[in-house]
Amino acid sequence: MNVYRILVVDDEEDLCEILKFNLENEGYKVEVANSAEEALKKELSIFNLILLDVMMGAISGYKMAQMVRSNPKTANIPIIFVSAKDSENNRITGFTVGGDDYISKPFSLREVIARIKAVLVRSEVAKQFNYEFLAYENLEMSLTNKKVLVDNVEITCTRKEFEILRLFLENKNRLFTREEILSRVWTDEAFVLNRTIDVNITRLRKKIGRYEKNIVTRLGYGYCFEE
Repeated sequence: MNVYRILVVDDEEDLCEILKFNLENEGYKVEVANSAEEALKKELSIFNLILLDVMMGAISGYKMAQMVRSNPKTANIPIIFVSAKDSENNRITGFTVGGDDYISKPFSLREVIARIKAVLVRSEVAKQFNYEFLAYENLEMSLTNKKVLVDNVEITCTRKEFEILRLFLENKNRLFTREEILSRVWTDEAFVLNRTIDVNITRLRKKIGRYEKNIVTRLGYGYCFEE
């Protein structure tokens, strides 16, 4: 049985101890750092997951995540952000710099534990099936780092744009209705207009340059990524 190692990075010492106690009760091995600077002195490659606060000292959680992702030894370690900053922009930033999940403070410990388990399961599945990259010609996606490259140049996508593109590249030549896209990409929102999908796809087309022609509209039906 694998024993997962988790690094908790947060400048709230009491919160770190609470998380450490409860995660160890779940069977995880847990280490704590009260700043990004302290965390970066550790051998990060030994950890299976990093639980990372956003607002800390000189090095923010976002900056630390970028540093983790830029190092080949640590690039694939799942990162869950934990932050009191709960705006859409903060969440988008978290996913853009490589976060696998984003939990808002205050949180329930049950939710944190459930999300950690879910991220670890996804990470293991990705390793098992070598499911780290999706590509079509020079349009590439890193599922681990949450990056999109066109001709080796990184483009910035929102989380929804990223998930739409992922859906298309995983299912090339398959037609998706707007309802199917809504159910797969907007899983956490109760009410979304069809127009929202059109706007996101329009923005995505502009960002992927010469590959915009591959995202085809079938009037009255939906969208398809054609090879």
